Amino acid sequence: MEAVSSLFRYPVKSMLGEQVASAHVGARGLVGDRAYALVDTATHRAAVVRTWATALMSYHAAFDVEPVPDEPPPAIRFTDPEGVTWSSADPDSDARFSVRFDRALSLMSHAPSGLLLEFPAGTAGGKLAHVTEMPISTAAPPGTFFDVASIHLITTATLDGLRRAWPQGRIDVRRFRPNIVLATDAEPFVENAWAGRRFAIGAELVLKGLGPTPRCVNATIPQADLPRDGGILKALARLNAVDFGDAGRLPCAGLYAVVQKPGHIRPGDTVRWLD
Repeated sequence: MEAVSSLFRYPVKSMLGEQVASAHVGARGLVGDRAYALVDTATHRAAVVRTWATALMSYHAAFDVEPVPDEPPPAIRFTDPEGVTWSSADPDSDARFSVRFDRALSLMSHAPSGLLLEFPAGTAGGKLAHVTEMPISTAAPPGTFFDVASIHLITTATLDGLRRAWPQGRIDVRRFRPNIVLATDAEPFVENAWAGRRFAIGAELVLKGLGPTPRCVNATIPQADLPRDGGILKALARLNAVDFGDAGRLPCAGLYAVVQKPGHIRPGDTVRWLD
């Protein structure tokens, strides 16, 4: 049997997340999840940690008040790596980020049409040589800031399996930035088999599995007390490389899912398989 172990949201894309005691989940994901993103206004690309914005993973973002479903998100209180705090409502908020990352950045709560994501596509001399790109939120509602789908989940079985395969690393759930962690005694990477399946969590929420979650350098970069660890991605490539056609075989951990019926969930809620 699968049950919710923990829930997470990420108020600003690519910044540190926060664990929540319960969550309302709609078509746009957990309320408050990826409510904002920093956008490079010159290149029309979202700031993501896998390329030039790695340092964003050292910033904490928290809502001034709890967000409400179907309402504009409230202001954000930022804390930078040095412990300096400010509000997204401050007139110099965007300028702080623009100076820090040496490009014109704007905090947005709605993704403009055609916004792109960048992915590393090779290195030279140990540094990023070039990138590939794709439209944002390809399987989520327009205007959202998800890489692909509005829900990402991972199981305790997959995390435990990776810990056994890479014991010298620190396999922490925070590295994988899920929304939902499901406790299960199934085999590691059981999420692969959930693509295309419909399932309910708790009394209301119904999700449909979209496909395994490909992993990139996000899982390896340092954040909070977690060190850089390139071995995680290498272990996943050995354990669970999934064929994505023209994109090749990609290391995966977790499941992307779409919301078919909204609902409220909390830890302890169990999963019911609908097909």
